[in-house]
Amino acid sequence: MSHLDHFFHATRNSWRGLVAITKSEKAFQQELVALAIGIPLAFVIAADAWRCVVLIAVLVLLLIVELLNTGLEKLADVITRDHHPGIGWVKDMGSAAVGLSLLLAGLVWLVALAEWLRLI
Repeated sequence: MSHLDHFFHATRNSWRGLVAITKSEKAFQQELVALAIGIPLAFVIAADAWRCVVLIAVLVLLLIVELLNTGLEKLADVITRDHHPGIGWVKDMGSAAVGLSLLLAGLVWLVALAEWLRLI
């Protein structure tokens, strides 16, 4: 397989993963809406290019963490649907990662909005 074939194969797999999570996960759908709103809003409220990039990046990071968390959950469900403490911890850790990503995104956006409104 050539490098170009490998690239197209990997791109197709990535696209299938994005389509699958978009169809099946409400949280990912909501985060996509936040990104769709956040991209143009970042250009309005960011004082410079770096702030704009950071505002968009924290939303993309949230999507990445949600993808990883959902992958962990799906894999854990394939292993067993029965309650297992170890799998429960793994799922809880993935959920915590999403929660921390949401907290980070919210903090970054709140600071940017406060600056834009000249509150800080």
